[in-house]
Amino acid sequence: KVLAENNQLRKEADDLGPRAELDYWKKRQSKFSYLTEQLKSSDVKAVLGVLTAAKSKLLKNWRALDICITDASNEAKDNVKYLYYLEKCCGPLYNSDPVSMVDAIPGLINAIKMIQSISQYYNTSEKISSLFVKV
Repeated sequence: KVLAENNQLRKEADDLGPRAELDYWKKRQSKFSYLTEQLKSSDVKAVLGVLTAAKSKLLKNWRALDICITDASNEAKDNVKYLYYLEKCCGPLYNSDPVSMVDAIPGLINAIKMIQSISQYYNTSEKISSLFVKV
């Protein structure tokens, strides 16, 4: 269910700011961290041992799901890391008058440029465009 939700398009209000993006990814990171911890539990390892011993065909599906969960978890961690950096630059958007905001724009644009060029997961045109809309 969590993986299915992960692949759905997000519907958001038009007036959300960049903090909403960070909040979204923090929630996803929390969900997938919990799932990853569950996958490492002794109960799961025992079940996998039984499936392996039985040469079950379910192992192929299990491994595919495990890979998807791990990838989604890594994506969320990576995005949170970069969006925390961006949050520092966004403070003036929330706390300043429009004239004072102008001074923060170059730093904000550079932060987004850095995210786009370095981030393994957040560097798609869809995600960067969505972030610019929020800014």
